[in-house]
Amino acid sequence: LHSAVTRIQVQRPGFNYTFAHICILNNDKTCIVDDIVHVLEELKAARSSNRTNFAITYPITHLKDGREVYNGHQLGGVTVHSKDRVKSAEAIQLTYYLQAINSLNDMVAEKWESIFCDTVELFQKSNRKVKMYPFTSSSLKEDFQKTSRVSERYLITSLVLVVTLAILCCSMQDCVRSKPWLGLLGLLTVTLATLTAAGIINLTGGKYNSTFLGIPFVMLGHGLYGTFEMLSSWRKTREDQHVKERTAAVFADSMLSFSLTTAMYLVTFGIGASPFTNIEAARIFCCNSCIAILFNYLYVLSFYGSSLVFTGYIENNYQHSIFCRKVPKPEVLQEKPAWYRFLLTAKFSEDTADSEETNTYESHLLVWFLKRYYCDWITNTYVKPFVVLFYLVYISFALMGYLQVSEGSDLSNIVATATRTIEYTTAQQKYFSNYSPVIGFYIYESIEYWNTSVQEDVLEYTKGFVRISWFESYLNYLRKLNISTGLPKKNFTDMLRNSFLKAPQFAHFSEDIIFSKKYNNEVDVVASRMFLVAKTMETKREELYDLLETLRKLSLTSKVKFIVFNPSFVYMDRYASSVGAPLQNSCISALFLLFFSAFLVADSLINVWLTLTVASVEFGVIGFMTLWKVELDCISVLCLIYGINYTIDNCAPLLSTFVLGKEFTRTKWVKNALEVHGVAILQSYLCYIVGLIPLAAVPSNLTRTLFRCLFLIALVTFFHCFAILPVILTFLPPSKKKRKEKKNPENREEIECVEMVDMDSTRVVDQITTV
Repeated sequence: LHSAVTRIQVQRPGFNYTFAHICILNNDKTCIVDDIVHVLEELKAARSSNRTNFAITYPITHLKDGREVYNGHQLGGVTVHSKDRVKSAEAIQLTYYLQAINSLNDMVAEKWESIFCDTVELFQKSNRKVKMYPFTSSSLKEDFQKTSRVSERYLITSLVLVVTLAILCCSMQDCVRSKPWLGLLGLLTVTLATLTAAGIINLTGGKYNSTFLGIPFVMLGHGLYGTFEMLSSWRKTREDQHVKERTAAVFADSMLSFSLTTAMYLVTFGIGASPFTNIEAARIFCCNSCIAILFNYLYVLSFYGSSLVFTGYIENNYQHSIFCRKVPKPEVLQEKPAWYRFLLTAKFSEDTADSEETNTYESHLLVWFLKRYYCDWITNTYVKPFVVLFYLVYISFALMGYLQVSEGSDLSNIVATATRTIEYTTAQQKYFSNYSPVIGFYIYESIEYWNTSVQEDVLEYTKGFVRISWFESYLNYLRKLNISTGLPKKNFTDMLRNSFLKAPQFAHFSEDIIFSKKYNNEVDVVASRMFLVAKTMETKREELYDLLETLRKLSLTSKVKFIVFNPSFVYMDRYASSVGAPLQNSCISALFLLFFSAFLVADSLINVWLTLTVASVEFGVIGFMTLWKVELDCISVLCLIYGINYTIDNCAPLLSTFVLGKEFTRTKWVKNALEVHGVAILQSYLCYIVGLIPLAAVPSNLTRTLFRCLFLIALVTFFHCFAILPVILTFLPPSKKKRKEKKNPENREEIECVEMVDMDSTRVVDQITTV
């Protein structure tokens, strides 16, 4: 396999590049390859000469030239005899290092990596007993973007399901008052806003990434609820009003709360899009969300508002809600076939004129279900104890999950399944998790290496690690020569330069020491490095982070000034801040929203209830997503930030209606709040859940995290809106005092209606005057 890899050629005009042309070179101008390759070459030579005394030790072994090399990351699944002699190994890891010094070299290296993967896969076919997992510098990027490609057909399925359900949710048996077009146009409004945001991002040079898959679902939860709330407000208006007056009533009733929730979305995602967020993918996601939400608000005001007016005129003229055809009177319909009567079923105003309290929209299935059955059932005295008990169970399980929250830094969580990244990281975790990455230990000042107390300090700092150290090797070298390690400075340095580093087995340590000549030609060691490896267990990530923090604290307080570094530390630091920063930003957003809303709401008690509801929802979502094997990573944190807004979106109108009610009992106002806003919440929830379900089938860990978090947010919020809040509000403050004012007969209101009747005897209200 190694020979096949080194023979790979990248053809360019006039020249064929091989590994030897683009590899990183040693001081002797040969390609750097893993030490395990030299070990295997020596093992092969020993077998060909029938030598049986060649042994490999683990995790440090000796080459033929006397060099000590670390093989802990190159041999995996190792079984050892006594004295660390390797009996067998289940895995070998080979790493090839390429140069990227200019654009041509970088292009050749990228092509070489592509051919490298093809070569390994071809080699796999002819050696089926051996499993091979190639991984290159571009594999993670390719596998991350692969999520978008594998999600396409599932997103189309989701769109079809949401369109179907949105139309059904806005339909009813009455063909005049049914609004199927508004369900479709509401979804079209959300889609237009999402596409507009995507277009603006592309025109401004923004980069697409797979986290954008979550933006349509953010828009679906917010945009559809706003359109359904407007439709619910339309049902509360009087049919004898003019379309303009009904539209004005709709905007007055629903757009204030929709404007406030839109502002809250813009604030929370705006902070996420600010420079305070240090992860580019999260920042672009929040920026795109802000643009989409802003345009959705504008489109709801203009496009969807106009659509509502258009369908209002169709309803006022008694035209069919789908075909826009004039609906004939019942006596005319009696002469038509049954299917024709079924399609054109409608109630005329004269049919309900005798009963002022009859609402023609109550034939809508969801309105009928909430008003006739659910509101009475959830406020029943015998149901309330079970709901409270269920809430206590909910809190218990949420607490159990919350105490087990872990931060996820596994790269496999953000890529599609069945990819090279997944296979490689799984195999690496299985076979090569016994030791930490090689940690560079850099002493960046001139110290008294010849001083025995300093020697003891340095050895104490590196105690407990597997060490690849020039310093320890040099001290052992002196002891073998029966020379004291506490030599004078000049003798210590001269022996190091002229004897130790000249020996073939120690010559490679010359790259780990920097010498400097002073004005009096005295040579000094101004800086040096050593390499440390820690023994780790299965909880490798947490151990590494604790180890990093311990070494950093030690570097600040130790006598010897040193720093520790490994390329993986960059990712660990970046990841720690990527989780911490969005959480911090969401807390700032939440505090800002609470402060901001205190000046806007009519009663501060709305603010209190809203805060408690958001806290309960977020607590439950964090707990249950942990129990569902979802770690706290960048994707889940973005979902939690969205969860704050989603909860406010659905619960704020419900709480506002209840708190601002001044008469009757608490139970009466709970029922009223559910009747007024429950239909819009239920319609939005059904469409949202149906849209999420296909996402669960996408073969990607990123979409799996997205689905689980968004599903829990929707489910827990729905649970609070339709069970917890309706029950708790019936026996907790504020109290509702019946304050009946005695009406003076002289202060009664009189309504004068002037009507015009067309040729078809269809009643049209011309004006209403209040005296």
